[in-house]
Amino acid sequence: MRPSYRDLLSLAWPIVISRASQVVVGVTDAWMVASLGTVALAAVTTGAMNVFTVLILPMGVTFIVSSFSSQLCGKGDLSGARRFGWYGLILAGGTLVLCALVYPLVESIVSLMPYEPAVARSLSLYVRIRLLSGGAAIGMEALANYYGGLGNTRLPMFANLAAMLLNVVGNWILIGGHLGVPAMGVAGAAWASVIATTLAFCALLVVFLRDTGTAKAGALRMSEFLPMLRFGVPSGLNWFLEFLAFMFFVNIVVAGLGTTALAGMMAVMQINSVSFMPAFAMASAGAILVGQTIGKGDKDSVGRIVRMTFTLTGSYQGAVGLLYLLLPGVLFAPFVTDNVDGAKLFSVGTRLLMLSAAWQLCDAAATALSEALRATGDTAFTLWVRLAVAWFVFVPGAYFSTRYLHWTEAGAVSWIVIYLSLIALVLFMRFRGGAWRRLQLTEPSL
Repeated sequence: MRPSYRDLLSLAWPIVISRASQVVVGVTDAWMVASLGTVALAAVTTGAMNVFTVLILPMGVTFIVSSFSSQLCGKGDLSGARRFGWYGLILAGGTLVLCALVYPLVESIVSLMPYEPAVARSLSLYVRIRLLSGGAAIGMEALANYYGGLGNTRLPMFANLAAMLLNVVGNWILIGGHLGVPAMGVAGAAWASVIATTLAFCALLVVFLRDTGTAKAGALRMSEFLPMLRFGVPSGLNWFLEFLAFMFFVNIVVAGLGTTALAGMMAVMQINSVSFMPAFAMASAGAILVGQTIGKGDKDSVGRIVRMTFTLTGSYQGAVGLLYLLLPGVLFAPFVTDNVDGAKLFSVGTRLLMLSAAWQLCDAAATALSEALRATGDTAFTLWVRLAVAWFVFVPGAYFSTRYLHWTEAGAVSWIVIYLSLIALVLFMRFRGGAWRRLQLTEPSL
């Protein structure tokens, strides 16, 4: 029986809730520090993005765990699928080492960026604290991708909901100072995230370690781990280099336009996570179906799954984009304080939010196609496409426009629309070309 919309939605809704809970964490962090002023808002939102820059490479690699576990699940090899859960945890251990290496370099790296001194101090503090939970964050992603590949998307959902609740409560206690705890401001937002992520990962890890009834993994195999890296590293580099281009855009292009532009842009990106993360969750569910379908030997159904996935992601992001056009002031108001700086921030932020409506459908198409190609193992092509467009079109275009043509923040953000449009077009042509049909991610069934 071919996968249906019901199958896709059954897999998607727990992932949507999981990703939505991560959105709540980011938006809540920004909203609860907004009362401390523009400097705090810029430090926390930009700091979170810089931490993500460190974590996104191993995180992108762990996404391939879902590709392997879904295809092996489709073949009925649950023992093989479980081994890839362990390989994901090995990547989480490597991330812990990476964060330890980056920790002492944070202030030096931040000093190279054109931040105002107050923003740089708060941002450095926030990033150093958040790095302490880097291994736990990747461990959560690894196990979520393992269970997602098996079709069990609800267990990671519960773990992410627990992390969300712990983070929100922790923010309330630590940022403003409640229940006898002194107010910690920006540092409190960072510690709340560290505690919530670590506790949620530990709970999910305990479930994984005790979950041996379905299948035992057996001995781990280098012959599986290395191919996972061969397909996973391009996926991780794809995310890392693309995100690095975006962080150049934020840290150099937007930050060079002033703290108000930076705070407005980062607040808009937090709001946009409401459209992107659930759509990414739907695309991830589509990728699980693609992997399981390929594992069953039915590649002819993949195109239909991708069309269903884009229908869902496009409908959702299109509806959210319409809200950005109709209600920008209502959506941006929680990030604004009642003072002169707040009025300026409101003007900039609402303008950028309305402009972000222009890239919603392109983003939906790029996400659905990219995740589908990742599930087939076609990760190298996606890497080179995103790398070329990001660094040879988006970055130089935005930098030249603001530095030499004196475009405002709205003009700079228009390059995001150009970037996502090109990505969506090229990935569509790649998928239609059918090169993914010749790829073999796992060994043939005996």
